[in-house]
Amino acid sequence: MNDTIIAGILGLLEGLTEFIPVSSTGHILLAGHFLGFHSTGKAFEVVIQLGAILAILGVYASRLVTVFATAPRNPASRRFILSIFLAFLPAVVIGVMAHGFIKRVLFETPLLIAIMLILGGVILLWVDRLKLTVRHDDAMRLPIATAVKIGFCQCLAMIPGVSRSGSTIVGAMLLGVSKRAAAEFSFFLSMPTMAGAFAYDLYKNRDALSADDLNLIAVGFVAAFIAAIFVVKGLLGFVSRHGYGLFGWWRIIVGTVALIALLAGF
Repeated sequence: MNDTIIAGILGLLEGLTEFIPVSSTGHILLAGHFLGFHSTGKAFEVVIQLGAILAILGVYASRLVTVFATAPRNPASRRFILSIFLAFLPAVVIGVMAHGFIKRVLFETPLLIAIMLILGGVILLWVDRLKLTVRHDDAMRLPIATAVKIGFCQCLAMIPGVSRSGSTIVGAMLLGVSKRAAAEFSFFLSMPTMAGAFAYDLYKNRDALSADDLNLIAVGFVAAFIAAIFVVKGLLGFVSRHGYGLFGWWRIIVGTVALIALLAGF
């Protein structure tokens, strides 16, 4: 299959899975493995996340403008900005320190990804069925300490297959955040996290990327942007009504199929 077509498929997969707790990185790494797609320094898989970032920025643009515009005179706006910044910091430190290991070892181990998809699915099903006490129902008014704890949970997603949104949503729910607010806080936290990962990975691979690499990244970026817009607009309503059980089962099915295929030598 043509690399440009594969790049489009992987971009759609990125956009469809980035904001749901199924691990977009795990999905595109496994798909790339089985389709025989290889990117320079695994930059494609990280850099196309810019499409998803712009999609969520577009959806939340008015709220974000209001928050930053009112921050000088509104303590709640300042607290929200601080909570996102502090929640983002653990991922910055660990991501920079472990960047080489993550890209050279974890990203190159599809068997690990399949196993983490299955384990993450089991955990998601378990947490979704717990009768948890909801103490926080507004993603923009979480206590600073709660936000920081969610930020540490996000670091688990350095292991591909865990899921950035999955780790933050599960962590938030266990900390007393409602299902809808957990998803929305995960959206907000994704913006600096994914933007930072995009910028750092592009910087690290700046001398290795060719014109062909950039063309493939552009295709994946556009596809991810289009797909992510639809997911972001529909996800909050879906989880409010149905929870996260569907995504848990999806992880288990995809992980099991991938594990069987890998053990069979594919």
